[in-house]
Amino acid sequence: MSLPPGADRDAIARAVEGLLAACGLSAATEPDLGLTPGRVADLYAELLAGHDPATEPELATFPHHGEGDLVLLREVPFHSICVHHLVPFFGRALIAYLPGERIIGLSGMARLLERYARRVQLQERLGLQIADHLERLLAPRGLAVILEARHLCMEMRGVRKPGLVETRIVRGELTDPRWAEALRLAHER
Repeated sequence: MSLPPGADRDAIARAVEGLLAACGLSAATEPDLGLTPGRVADLYAELLAGHDPATEPELATFPHHGEGDLVLLREVPFHSICVHHLVPFFGRALIAYLPGERIIGLSGMARLLERYARRVQLQERLGLQIADHLERLLAPRGLAVILEARHLCMEMRGVRKPGLVETRIVRGELTDPRWAEALRLAHER
C-alpha cells in the first residue's frame, strides 16, 4: 500500500526514532527496536491508505427492478485510528439500505467501510462518510449505518474502562418505526 499524497515514509521513520528517543528508548539499549521505525512507517502506510484518493473503490451498481426489500450487511469487522490519540478503535458494522432505482454489489458496502476506516478517524464521521457515499451512489429510499466499537484511547488511558460505543445514522424510510424494529432485531442477532 502507498502512503497518502504528501506523506514521506523516511520522515515517518525519523519521527518514530525521535519519539522513541524522547521516551528514553533506543536500538542501542533495546536491540529489538532497530527495525521498528521502518516497520511503523509501513504500518501507517497501510492504516492510513484511505486518505489516498487512488484508494476509492470502483463500485458496481445495477438497475433495481421491483419493490425491493431491505439489503443488509451485518457484523462486518473494521478497525481505524482515533484522530485524537492515534490509537486503534475497532468493532463491527451494520450497513443497510432500501433500494431505489439502483443497487450495489454486496461487497461494495464492505469496501466503503474499509476505505473510510483506513483514515485517522472519528467513529461518528466514519458512519456519516459511508452513509453519504451510499446516498450519492444509489439514491436509496432509506439507509442505515450502525457502528459498534471499542476505543483503546478510552480503555488504555483516562478512564481506563472498556465499553462499546455505538453510533447510528438512519435516513429516509428507515426512520419509520417499523423499519427501526427490523434494524434493531438484525443488529441484536
